[in-house]
This record gives sequence, C-alpha cells and structure tokens, in this order.
Amino acid sequence: MKNLKLSFLSLIFTITLFNCSNGSTEEEDVNNLDSKKYYEALNISYGNDSNQKFDLYLPANRNLDTKIMILVHGGGWSSGDKEDMNLIKDLLQQDFPNLAIANINYRLADTNNKPYPMQIEDITSIINYLKSNKVKYTISENIGFIGTSAGAHLSLLWSYAFDDDNTNMVCSIVGPTNFTDPAYLNNTNPDLQELLDLYSINPETSYLEEVSPLHRVTNLSPPTILFYGGQDPLVPTTQGTDMRDKLVSLEVPHEFTLYPDAGHGWVGLELIDTWTKLKAFIEIYLN
Repeated sequence: MKNLKLSFLSLIFTITLFNCSNGSTEEEDVNNLDSKKYYEALNISYGNDSNQKFDLYLPANRNLDTKIMILVHGGGWSSGDKEDMNLIKDLLQQDFPNLAIANINYRLADTNNKPYPMQIEDITSIINYLKSNKVKYTISENIGFIGTSAGAHLSLLWSYAFDDDNTNMVCSIVGPTNFTDPAYLNNTNPDLQELLDLYSINPETSYLEEVSPLHRVTNLSPPTILFYGGQDPLVPTTQGTDMRDKLVSLEVPHEFTLYPDAGHGWVGLELIDTWTKLKAFIEIYLN
C-alpha cells in the first residue's frame, strides 16, 4: 500500500533546475513589501492544522495585474507534500518570471477525515487569503492551477464547482475525473479501492457525481489542459478521454494528450513534450 500511495505523488522531473533564492520560514510584514523586488515566504499558515500551510513566490516588478499559479500536489488525498511540486515551481520561475506562485499543502485524509469537502475548503481558504492580501502583495485575483494526480482532481473540482470566475486555466496531470466510471466502480484492486474508499464506502451515485469534475464541469468552466498515461494502473485512460469528450461537448477550450506507453507519470521525451505543451497553454491563458 505504501508504494501505491507513493505513486500518487507528483511526476518525477529529471531536468536540472535552479532555485531563485532562499526564503524565510515565516511571513514577513507584508505592509512594507517593495513590489519592485522578488519576495518569497515559506509555510504561511492559513489554519490551525500543521498541513494548512503554503509557500508564496512573488516576482519582481509585479503589479495588480500579476497572476498567480496555484500548485496542488498529489498523494492519493492521504499523503504527499508541497515539496513534491518544487521542480514544477522552478520551471515556472524559469520560464514565467512574471507569474506569482502559491505552492500549497492541504489537510490529508484518513479514515476519520474525508478528502471532501475538507481539501476543497482548504483551497478556498488559500484563495480567500490571497484575495484579502492582494493589495499588500501587489497581485491580481486571477489564478491558474497545475495539479498532479489527486492534486489534479482537486484542481479540476475546485475550478469547475467552487470558483467565482477568477480561474483562467487549470491543468490536470494524471488526475481522476469521474468516480462513477465503471473502471473504478468495478475495479478488483484492493489497494486502489482503499484509496477510493477515503471518499466514501458504498456511496450514493449522487455523491460520486458531486466529487467528480466530469459531473461538475459547465460551459463556463476555465480552459483545461489534460495529460494522461495509457498504461496508468491507478487512473484509467477513460478518466482522461471522457473528460476530454465532455469538454468538447461543452465547447470549453482545452487540450488533451495521451501518452500510450506511459504510466502514472513519465520522464524523457514525454516529459519534455508535457512541459512544451503546458508552457504554450500558460502563455495563452495566464501569462
């Protein structure tokens, strides 16, 4: 089970990258921030739980039009950490130096604490925090999401069902989209089922639809880019193709990529292709 949960973590990025600077572990007095200077604050608290923290990276020469990319880690809703997204954060800082970045943690699920609505509420708390401090930080309310695996599911669900029109784009990398998929309902993998049971054991169909991005997307949902692996043992191909087809039917701007031989993550040329496509998508919708 441990290995299965670990496989829900973010993709393994093997590109050598750099960190822009070292940041403090506590938030500084934001009333005196100089918008002309780069700023970062690590482990900003937005709640009482030890996992209710996020890292914030603000570019130099920002203004009230500066957009924010939210990074949401994977881990089967029950493990993982924002550090798993640091290399994606580095890529963004390298190629999009004018973007602000929030790399977030959220409360982790267990048998006594279900992912929903707890983790959606955590994302809402972070977004509300950023909105409340937009003048102090010199940022806009416009955001994008990049999520991996369980974090991709949360990114899609929040953007489709809980956003108030500030999400400009959302990216799902191997994210579950539909808990009513027969490939999930009829699966025979006990380890996978243990993860799915975090949401509910023998749930009603209406509940499964409520927590499924496929059933919450509308024609007003933000532009969406999807990446999936054809040999993924945890997220069936139908999770991606059905989501793609729904976006087509609703005429939501989107892109979809399936790597036929990839599993729950990939490296090499496929990884380069992912970043190339994602970079172009960000340039159109968030940059």
